[in-house]
Amino acid sequence: MKHALLLCTALLASCSAASAPATPQGPALAPTEIVAAAPAADWSPIAPSDLLVMDLAPDTKGAARRVVIQLLPAPFSAGWTGNMRKLAAAKWWDGTAVTRVQDGYVAQWGDPDGEDKAKAKPLPPGLKVVPIEEYAASASSPELQAFLKQSQGGTQTVLPKDSYGANGEFRSGWPLGTDSSAVWPIHCYGTVGVGRDYPPDTGSGAELYAVIGQAPRQLDRNIAVVGRVIEGMEHLSSLPRGTGDIGFYKTAEERTAILSIRIGTDVPGIPRYQYLSTESKSFAAYADARANRRDSFYVRPAGGVDICNVPVPVRRVK
Repeated sequence: MKHALLLCTALLASCSAASAPATPQGPALAPTEIVAAAPAADWSPIAPSDLLVMDLAPDTKGAARRVVIQLLPAPFSAGWTGNMRKLAAAKWWDGTAVTRVQDGYVAQWGDPDGEDKAKAKPLPPGLKVVPIEEYAASASSPELQAFLKQSQGGTQTVLPKDSYGANGEFRSGWPLGTDSSAVWPIHCYGTVGVGRDYPPDTGSGAELYAVIGQAPRQLDRNIAVVGRVIEGMEHLSSLPRGTGDIGFYKTAEERTAILSIRIGTDVPGIPRYQYLSTESKSFAAYADARANRRDSFYVRPAGGVDICNVPVPVRRVK
């Protein structure tokens, strides 16, 4: 079990051994060039049923603003993502708003009156109360074993233990933290998490945020991660910053209205998306190139990279 989770001795061997390929006539390829050259077989589909599509009110020029979120797969955060599917089916988010934008940190959305019990929008029935223990998946759980089995047989990209005491690795398209007892999703730029009150409250999934600044890894295993923004991140990161405490908007006029949030299967004409398989040789070469740039612009390879600086490439498919 420990070997299945940690693969640590193969660490930089898998990442640095897969050196960025060079063209016959030129220098080593940049990360973007490696991604562009990846064969079709190295790309994996994202099911529309695993997408959460948020349409914001048009911007000041009348342009549409759509944010597409990919939800985490089981066994991670299944209680919260299950709640979010129910909220989307009930159209609960329609008419809510982005209520907080804190510079270098998060953009947060939900019911603006959620803190006022007398005014709060009623939640749909059947939402699960999720325990704190589900911030991470236990190493001994059959559900985690089933998830890990999906990525066996491919090229594993594992990164050194970081300052938060975790070993970082990629599985089935997701960056994860691991130790000998658990595996958990981590907070990177674009990560979507669940707003909550003080413990033992863990949030229902009705109040969400996206990271718009440097990766706040101190939140790992302290709050639920439920997905990541794969398209339209600019519509959240460019919003005006709130002037209230921790970036909350002081007036209703400052907020950005949410027109609707739906599961991808309920959105007509939703594009098809793919991610670069993290078990592919192309991804291993891409991760190595992110850590050790050998293309002509760079002078010195860094010798390492933070896991959040190896964003998993996602593309639309015609």
